[in-house]
Amino acid sequence: MATGNGTKNSVEAALRRYAEEWGGNVECAWGRFGRFLYWPYRWGVVVPFLGLSTLVLAPLAVLLSVIVSPNFASKTIATFWARVNSFMTPMWVSVSGREKIRDGVSYVVVANHLSHYDIYVLYGWLGLDIKWVMKKELEKVPLIGWVCKSMGHIFIDRSDSAKAVSTLNHARKKVRGGTSVIFFPEGTRSDDGSLNHFKKGAFRFAHDLGLPVLPVTIKGTRAILPKGSTELMPGGVSLVVHDPVDVRAYKKEELGAIVNRVRNTIRTELEDV
Repeated sequence: MATGNGTKNSVEAALRRYAEEWGGNVECAWGRFGRFLYWPYRWGVVVPFLGLSTLVLAPLAVLLSVIVSPNFASKTIATFWARVNSFMTPMWVSVSGREKIRDGVSYVVVANHLSHYDIYVLYGWLGLDIKWVMKKELEKVPLIGWVCKSMGHIFIDRSDSAKAVSTLNHARKKVRGGTSVIFFPEGTRSDDGSLNHFKKGAFRFAHDLGLPVLPVTIKGTRAILPKGSTELMPGGVSLVVHDPVDVRAYKKEELGAIVNRVRNTIRTELEDV
C-alpha cells in the first residue's frame, strides 16, 4: 500500500516538475506529454494510412459506380473509408437525433464546418447517401475530380448563372429517393470554432427543389484537426441531427428567415457545452 502511494506521489511530483518547466499547469503538461507520445503514431501510422486508404478505395469506388451504381459506391465505400480512417486516428463519434431522418426522404443537409474531419463524421455516421455540391474547378483536380464525378457529386460553375441553372436542373435527377445533398453554408472552416455567417445558396437550392433542410451540428472535430494545422490528435466528437425544416412553408423572398432559423438551431447546440 505504501509502495503504491509512493509511486503515485512520485508520478505526480514528476508531472508537476514537467509542468513548471513548461510554465503551465498539470493539465497542460498532460496535454503536451500526450502530443509527444502521439507524434510518432501520427506521422508513422495515421497520415500514411489516410493517404493509402484513399488511393486504394478511390479506384474501387469508381469501379462500383460503373458496375453497380454511383449511389451504392457513394454510400458503402465512402462510409467504410470514413469509419476506418476515424478508427485509425482514433476518433470516437456519438450520434443523437438520427431517428429524425425518414427513410426514402431526400434532404438538403446543412452543417457547421470546423475541420477536415467533419467529412469523416458526416460520411461515416449520418447514415445518408449524400452528394456534395462542389466548385467546378475541383472537377479538373487529378483523382479527386475523377472519383467525385463517378460517384455523382454535383459540380457547379458559380461564375456562369446559365450553367448554374443547368446544373440545378441536372441535380433534380440525382437528389431523390433518399439521396441527399450536403452543404457547409459558412463556405469554409471556422478559424476559432465560432459559427460564421451563413450563405443562402444551400437554402435557395432546397427551396428550388422543394426539399426539406436538415440542420446538423458537429462538435469536437476542431480539437482533432484545426484549420491550418497539421497537429492531428485523437479525440471524441458528437454529431447532432436536428428537426428538418419544411421550406415549402416559406416564400422565396423569405429565405433569410430559413437561414436564421437553421443557423440559430446550430448555434444554440454549439453553445450547449
